[in-house]
Amino acid sequence: MALYEHVFLARQDLSQQQVDALVEQYKGVISANGGSVGRVENWGLKSLTYRVNKNRKAYYTLMDLDCPPAALNEMERQMGLSEDVLRFLTIKVEAHEEGPSAMMQKREERSERGSFGDRDRGPRSFGDRDRGDRGDRPPRSFGGDAGGDRGPRRPREGFEGGAE
Repeated sequence: MALYEHVFLARQDLSQQQVDALVEQYKGVISANGGSVGRVENWGLKSLTYRVNKNRKAYYTLMDLDCPPAALNEMERQMGLSEDVLRFLTIKVEAHEEGPSAMMQKREERSERGSFGDRDRGPRSFGDRDRGDRGDRPPRSFGGDAGGDRGPRRPREGFEGGAE
């Protein structure tokens, strides 16, 4: 039998229990056709890059499958008929990954770091940088002369109504 990784997106207006029921339904299809389902990861409700069937968000779910191609085809056929499944993608793999997927690792790293406000920013915070001496530039002059550092202004060529 072949090894597959299968990800599907379920509608945003479903509850997590309904998404779990979909997973159980598709597990039943795979096992009825002689396959087995390994790891199942619920990645949660995530924003979509663009709207799909008027949905801006979707529940993402990953399933590791060990099944014959006929079982996979039947599951994909049923997903295509279901109004609750927006998209799905199946990839054939040589071996299943051990441990959590990259999406779950990213979530764990985020929880280890803490929230955004807990970060240590070091001795300085935003806007406290040392401007230092600008030795290569002359000091600015905001004096009373009309032209500033560039000299007096001249009227533009071909411009009518300018002061002369």
